[in-house]
Amino acid sequence: MNQILRNCLYYGASRVGELPFLRSRLAARAAIILFHEIQRDCQSELMTGTAVSLFEYSLDWLQRGGWSIVSLDECLEKLARNDRSRRYAVLTFDDGYRDNVSVALPILERHNAPFMMYVPTGAPTRTMQTWWLGLRKLFLSRDKVAIDALGRQFHCSDIRSKTSALTEVTRWVHQDYRRGAMLAPTFKQNGISLAALNDEYFLDERELGILARHPLASIGGHTASHAALATLDEPSARAELADNRGYLENLLQFPVRHVAYPYGGFRACGPREERLVTEVGFQTAVTTRQGRLHDHTVNHFALPRIGFSSRSGFTARMSGIIEVVQAP
Repeated sequence: MNQILRNCLYYGASRVGELPFLRSRLAARAAIILFHEIQRDCQSELMTGTAVSLFEYSLDWLQRGGWSIVSLDECLEKLARNDRSRRYAVLTFDDGYRDNVSVALPILERHNAPFMMYVPTGAPTRTMQTWWLGLRKLFLSRDKVAIDALGRQFHCSDIRSKTSALTEVTRWVHQDYRRGAMLAPTFKQNGISLAALNDEYFLDERELGILARHPLASIGGHTASHAALATLDEPSARAELADNRGYLENLLQFPVRHVAYPYGGFRACGPREERLVTEVGFQTAVTTRQGRLHDHTVNHFALPRIGFSSRSGFTARMSGIIEVVQAP
């Protein structure tokens, strides 16, 4: 869908969803909200994360609207007890970005807001093949970019054209997650080190250990290499989950009971992955499938989350009207 049309839909839906009679009919019991990077200057990062202003707006909106921001464990416990005294929001951050601590944590502390960070082994160990960071660096550093695996050449001399090109290549990778590995020769030709980018963008083991002791923080798994599990054979997919859990528990010295599927859509995880998660010993798994939690019968191994990139997108999704608009 064209971005302008999408923004118009979200804006209209957000206003309609605020009507009292619809709010009561569409009200959810809880919602799990998805973040990645929290950026002070989104333009300089080609609009790849959440702006500080939008992050603060979302927390203010929740608390003004009577949502109680709680840990994932508390949220699911409230749902299990059919506690209808409040609506509950869970804040989650995927991948373990440094700015989750340097930028987001002071805001979270100000709001006394618990949060979950899902961490893949390859982030703190600097071994993850972060093709998305490589692409960002490539487009930021050059006005002419050839993506041989895609058979495309991009001429992009300003932030808008760079952002558009990055979005196009990212969408191409997401159509088949194995394409990320096909970008390695391009990165090598352009002198881009994914290990160096990992070091720049992700918490290291010492920093993660410090964060894990913060009273607001919980740490969950995110597989060993951030692979789309559905693209792997079963032994490999199980190892991705088990090795990541073992690594984090050894590093942090406490149980790791929750996990987020990398990518998290229907092409990246399904019933097989839900079974593997339970076999490895995780108690919950979150996806990137859009949705809120309505009652205790929710599947704990395919929990939906709310992702958004604008104020209107956030309020439209939290109001529930988008679920109605997009329903088949």
